[in-house]
Amino acid sequence: MSVRFAILGLLHYRNMHGYEIKHHIESHFGHMWTINYGQIYPNLKSMEEEGCITLADVTPSERGGPHKKLYAITPAGREKFNRWLESEEDSRMSLRDPFLMRFIFFSFGDREQAVAIIDKQIKIYEKQLENRQQHLEQWQERGEYVRLVAELGAEFNQLYVQWLKRARQEILDKRETEG
Repeated sequence: MSVRFAILGLLHYRNMHGYEIKHHIESHFGHMWTINYGQIYPNLKSMEEEGCITLADVTPSERGGPHKKLYAITPAGREKFNRWLESEEDSRMSLRDPFLMRFIFFSFGDREQAVAIIDKQIKIYEKQLENRQQHLEQWQERGEYVRLVAELGAEFNQLYVQWLKRARQEILDKRETEG
């Protein structure tokens, strides 16, 4: 998914600052995608130059930093977004999780340390699951598409926790058989 289309999609709901866009993606789309500020602001600037978004408001920062820029989608941005919605997307499922990359190589390290890291990850994902489940009702108000993706995030999170617990137990069982 392109950062540009995530931004345009969010601006369909309401005008937002760059920080709000990043925060929204991290807190609500985290099970699908991650983003950093280095991706947000250059895209906002280029989309403004292309006429896809416009500055709706500029206010001084409360802390004396750069001015806060509030962005709005333009008719040209809506048109570009609609073309993207109708286009064919790469349909491969992608799962990016730095923890899984480490997990693959746990056999080269200490088994006790691996179990400790897995325990920590279980707690993190259980907390995320709790948060997702608490917010499911809120997503119902955004329509069936948003609700369905929110449900997918919660179900995926739940599956991930179950898998981690099973993996942990298998690692512990193997430790016992190896003596």
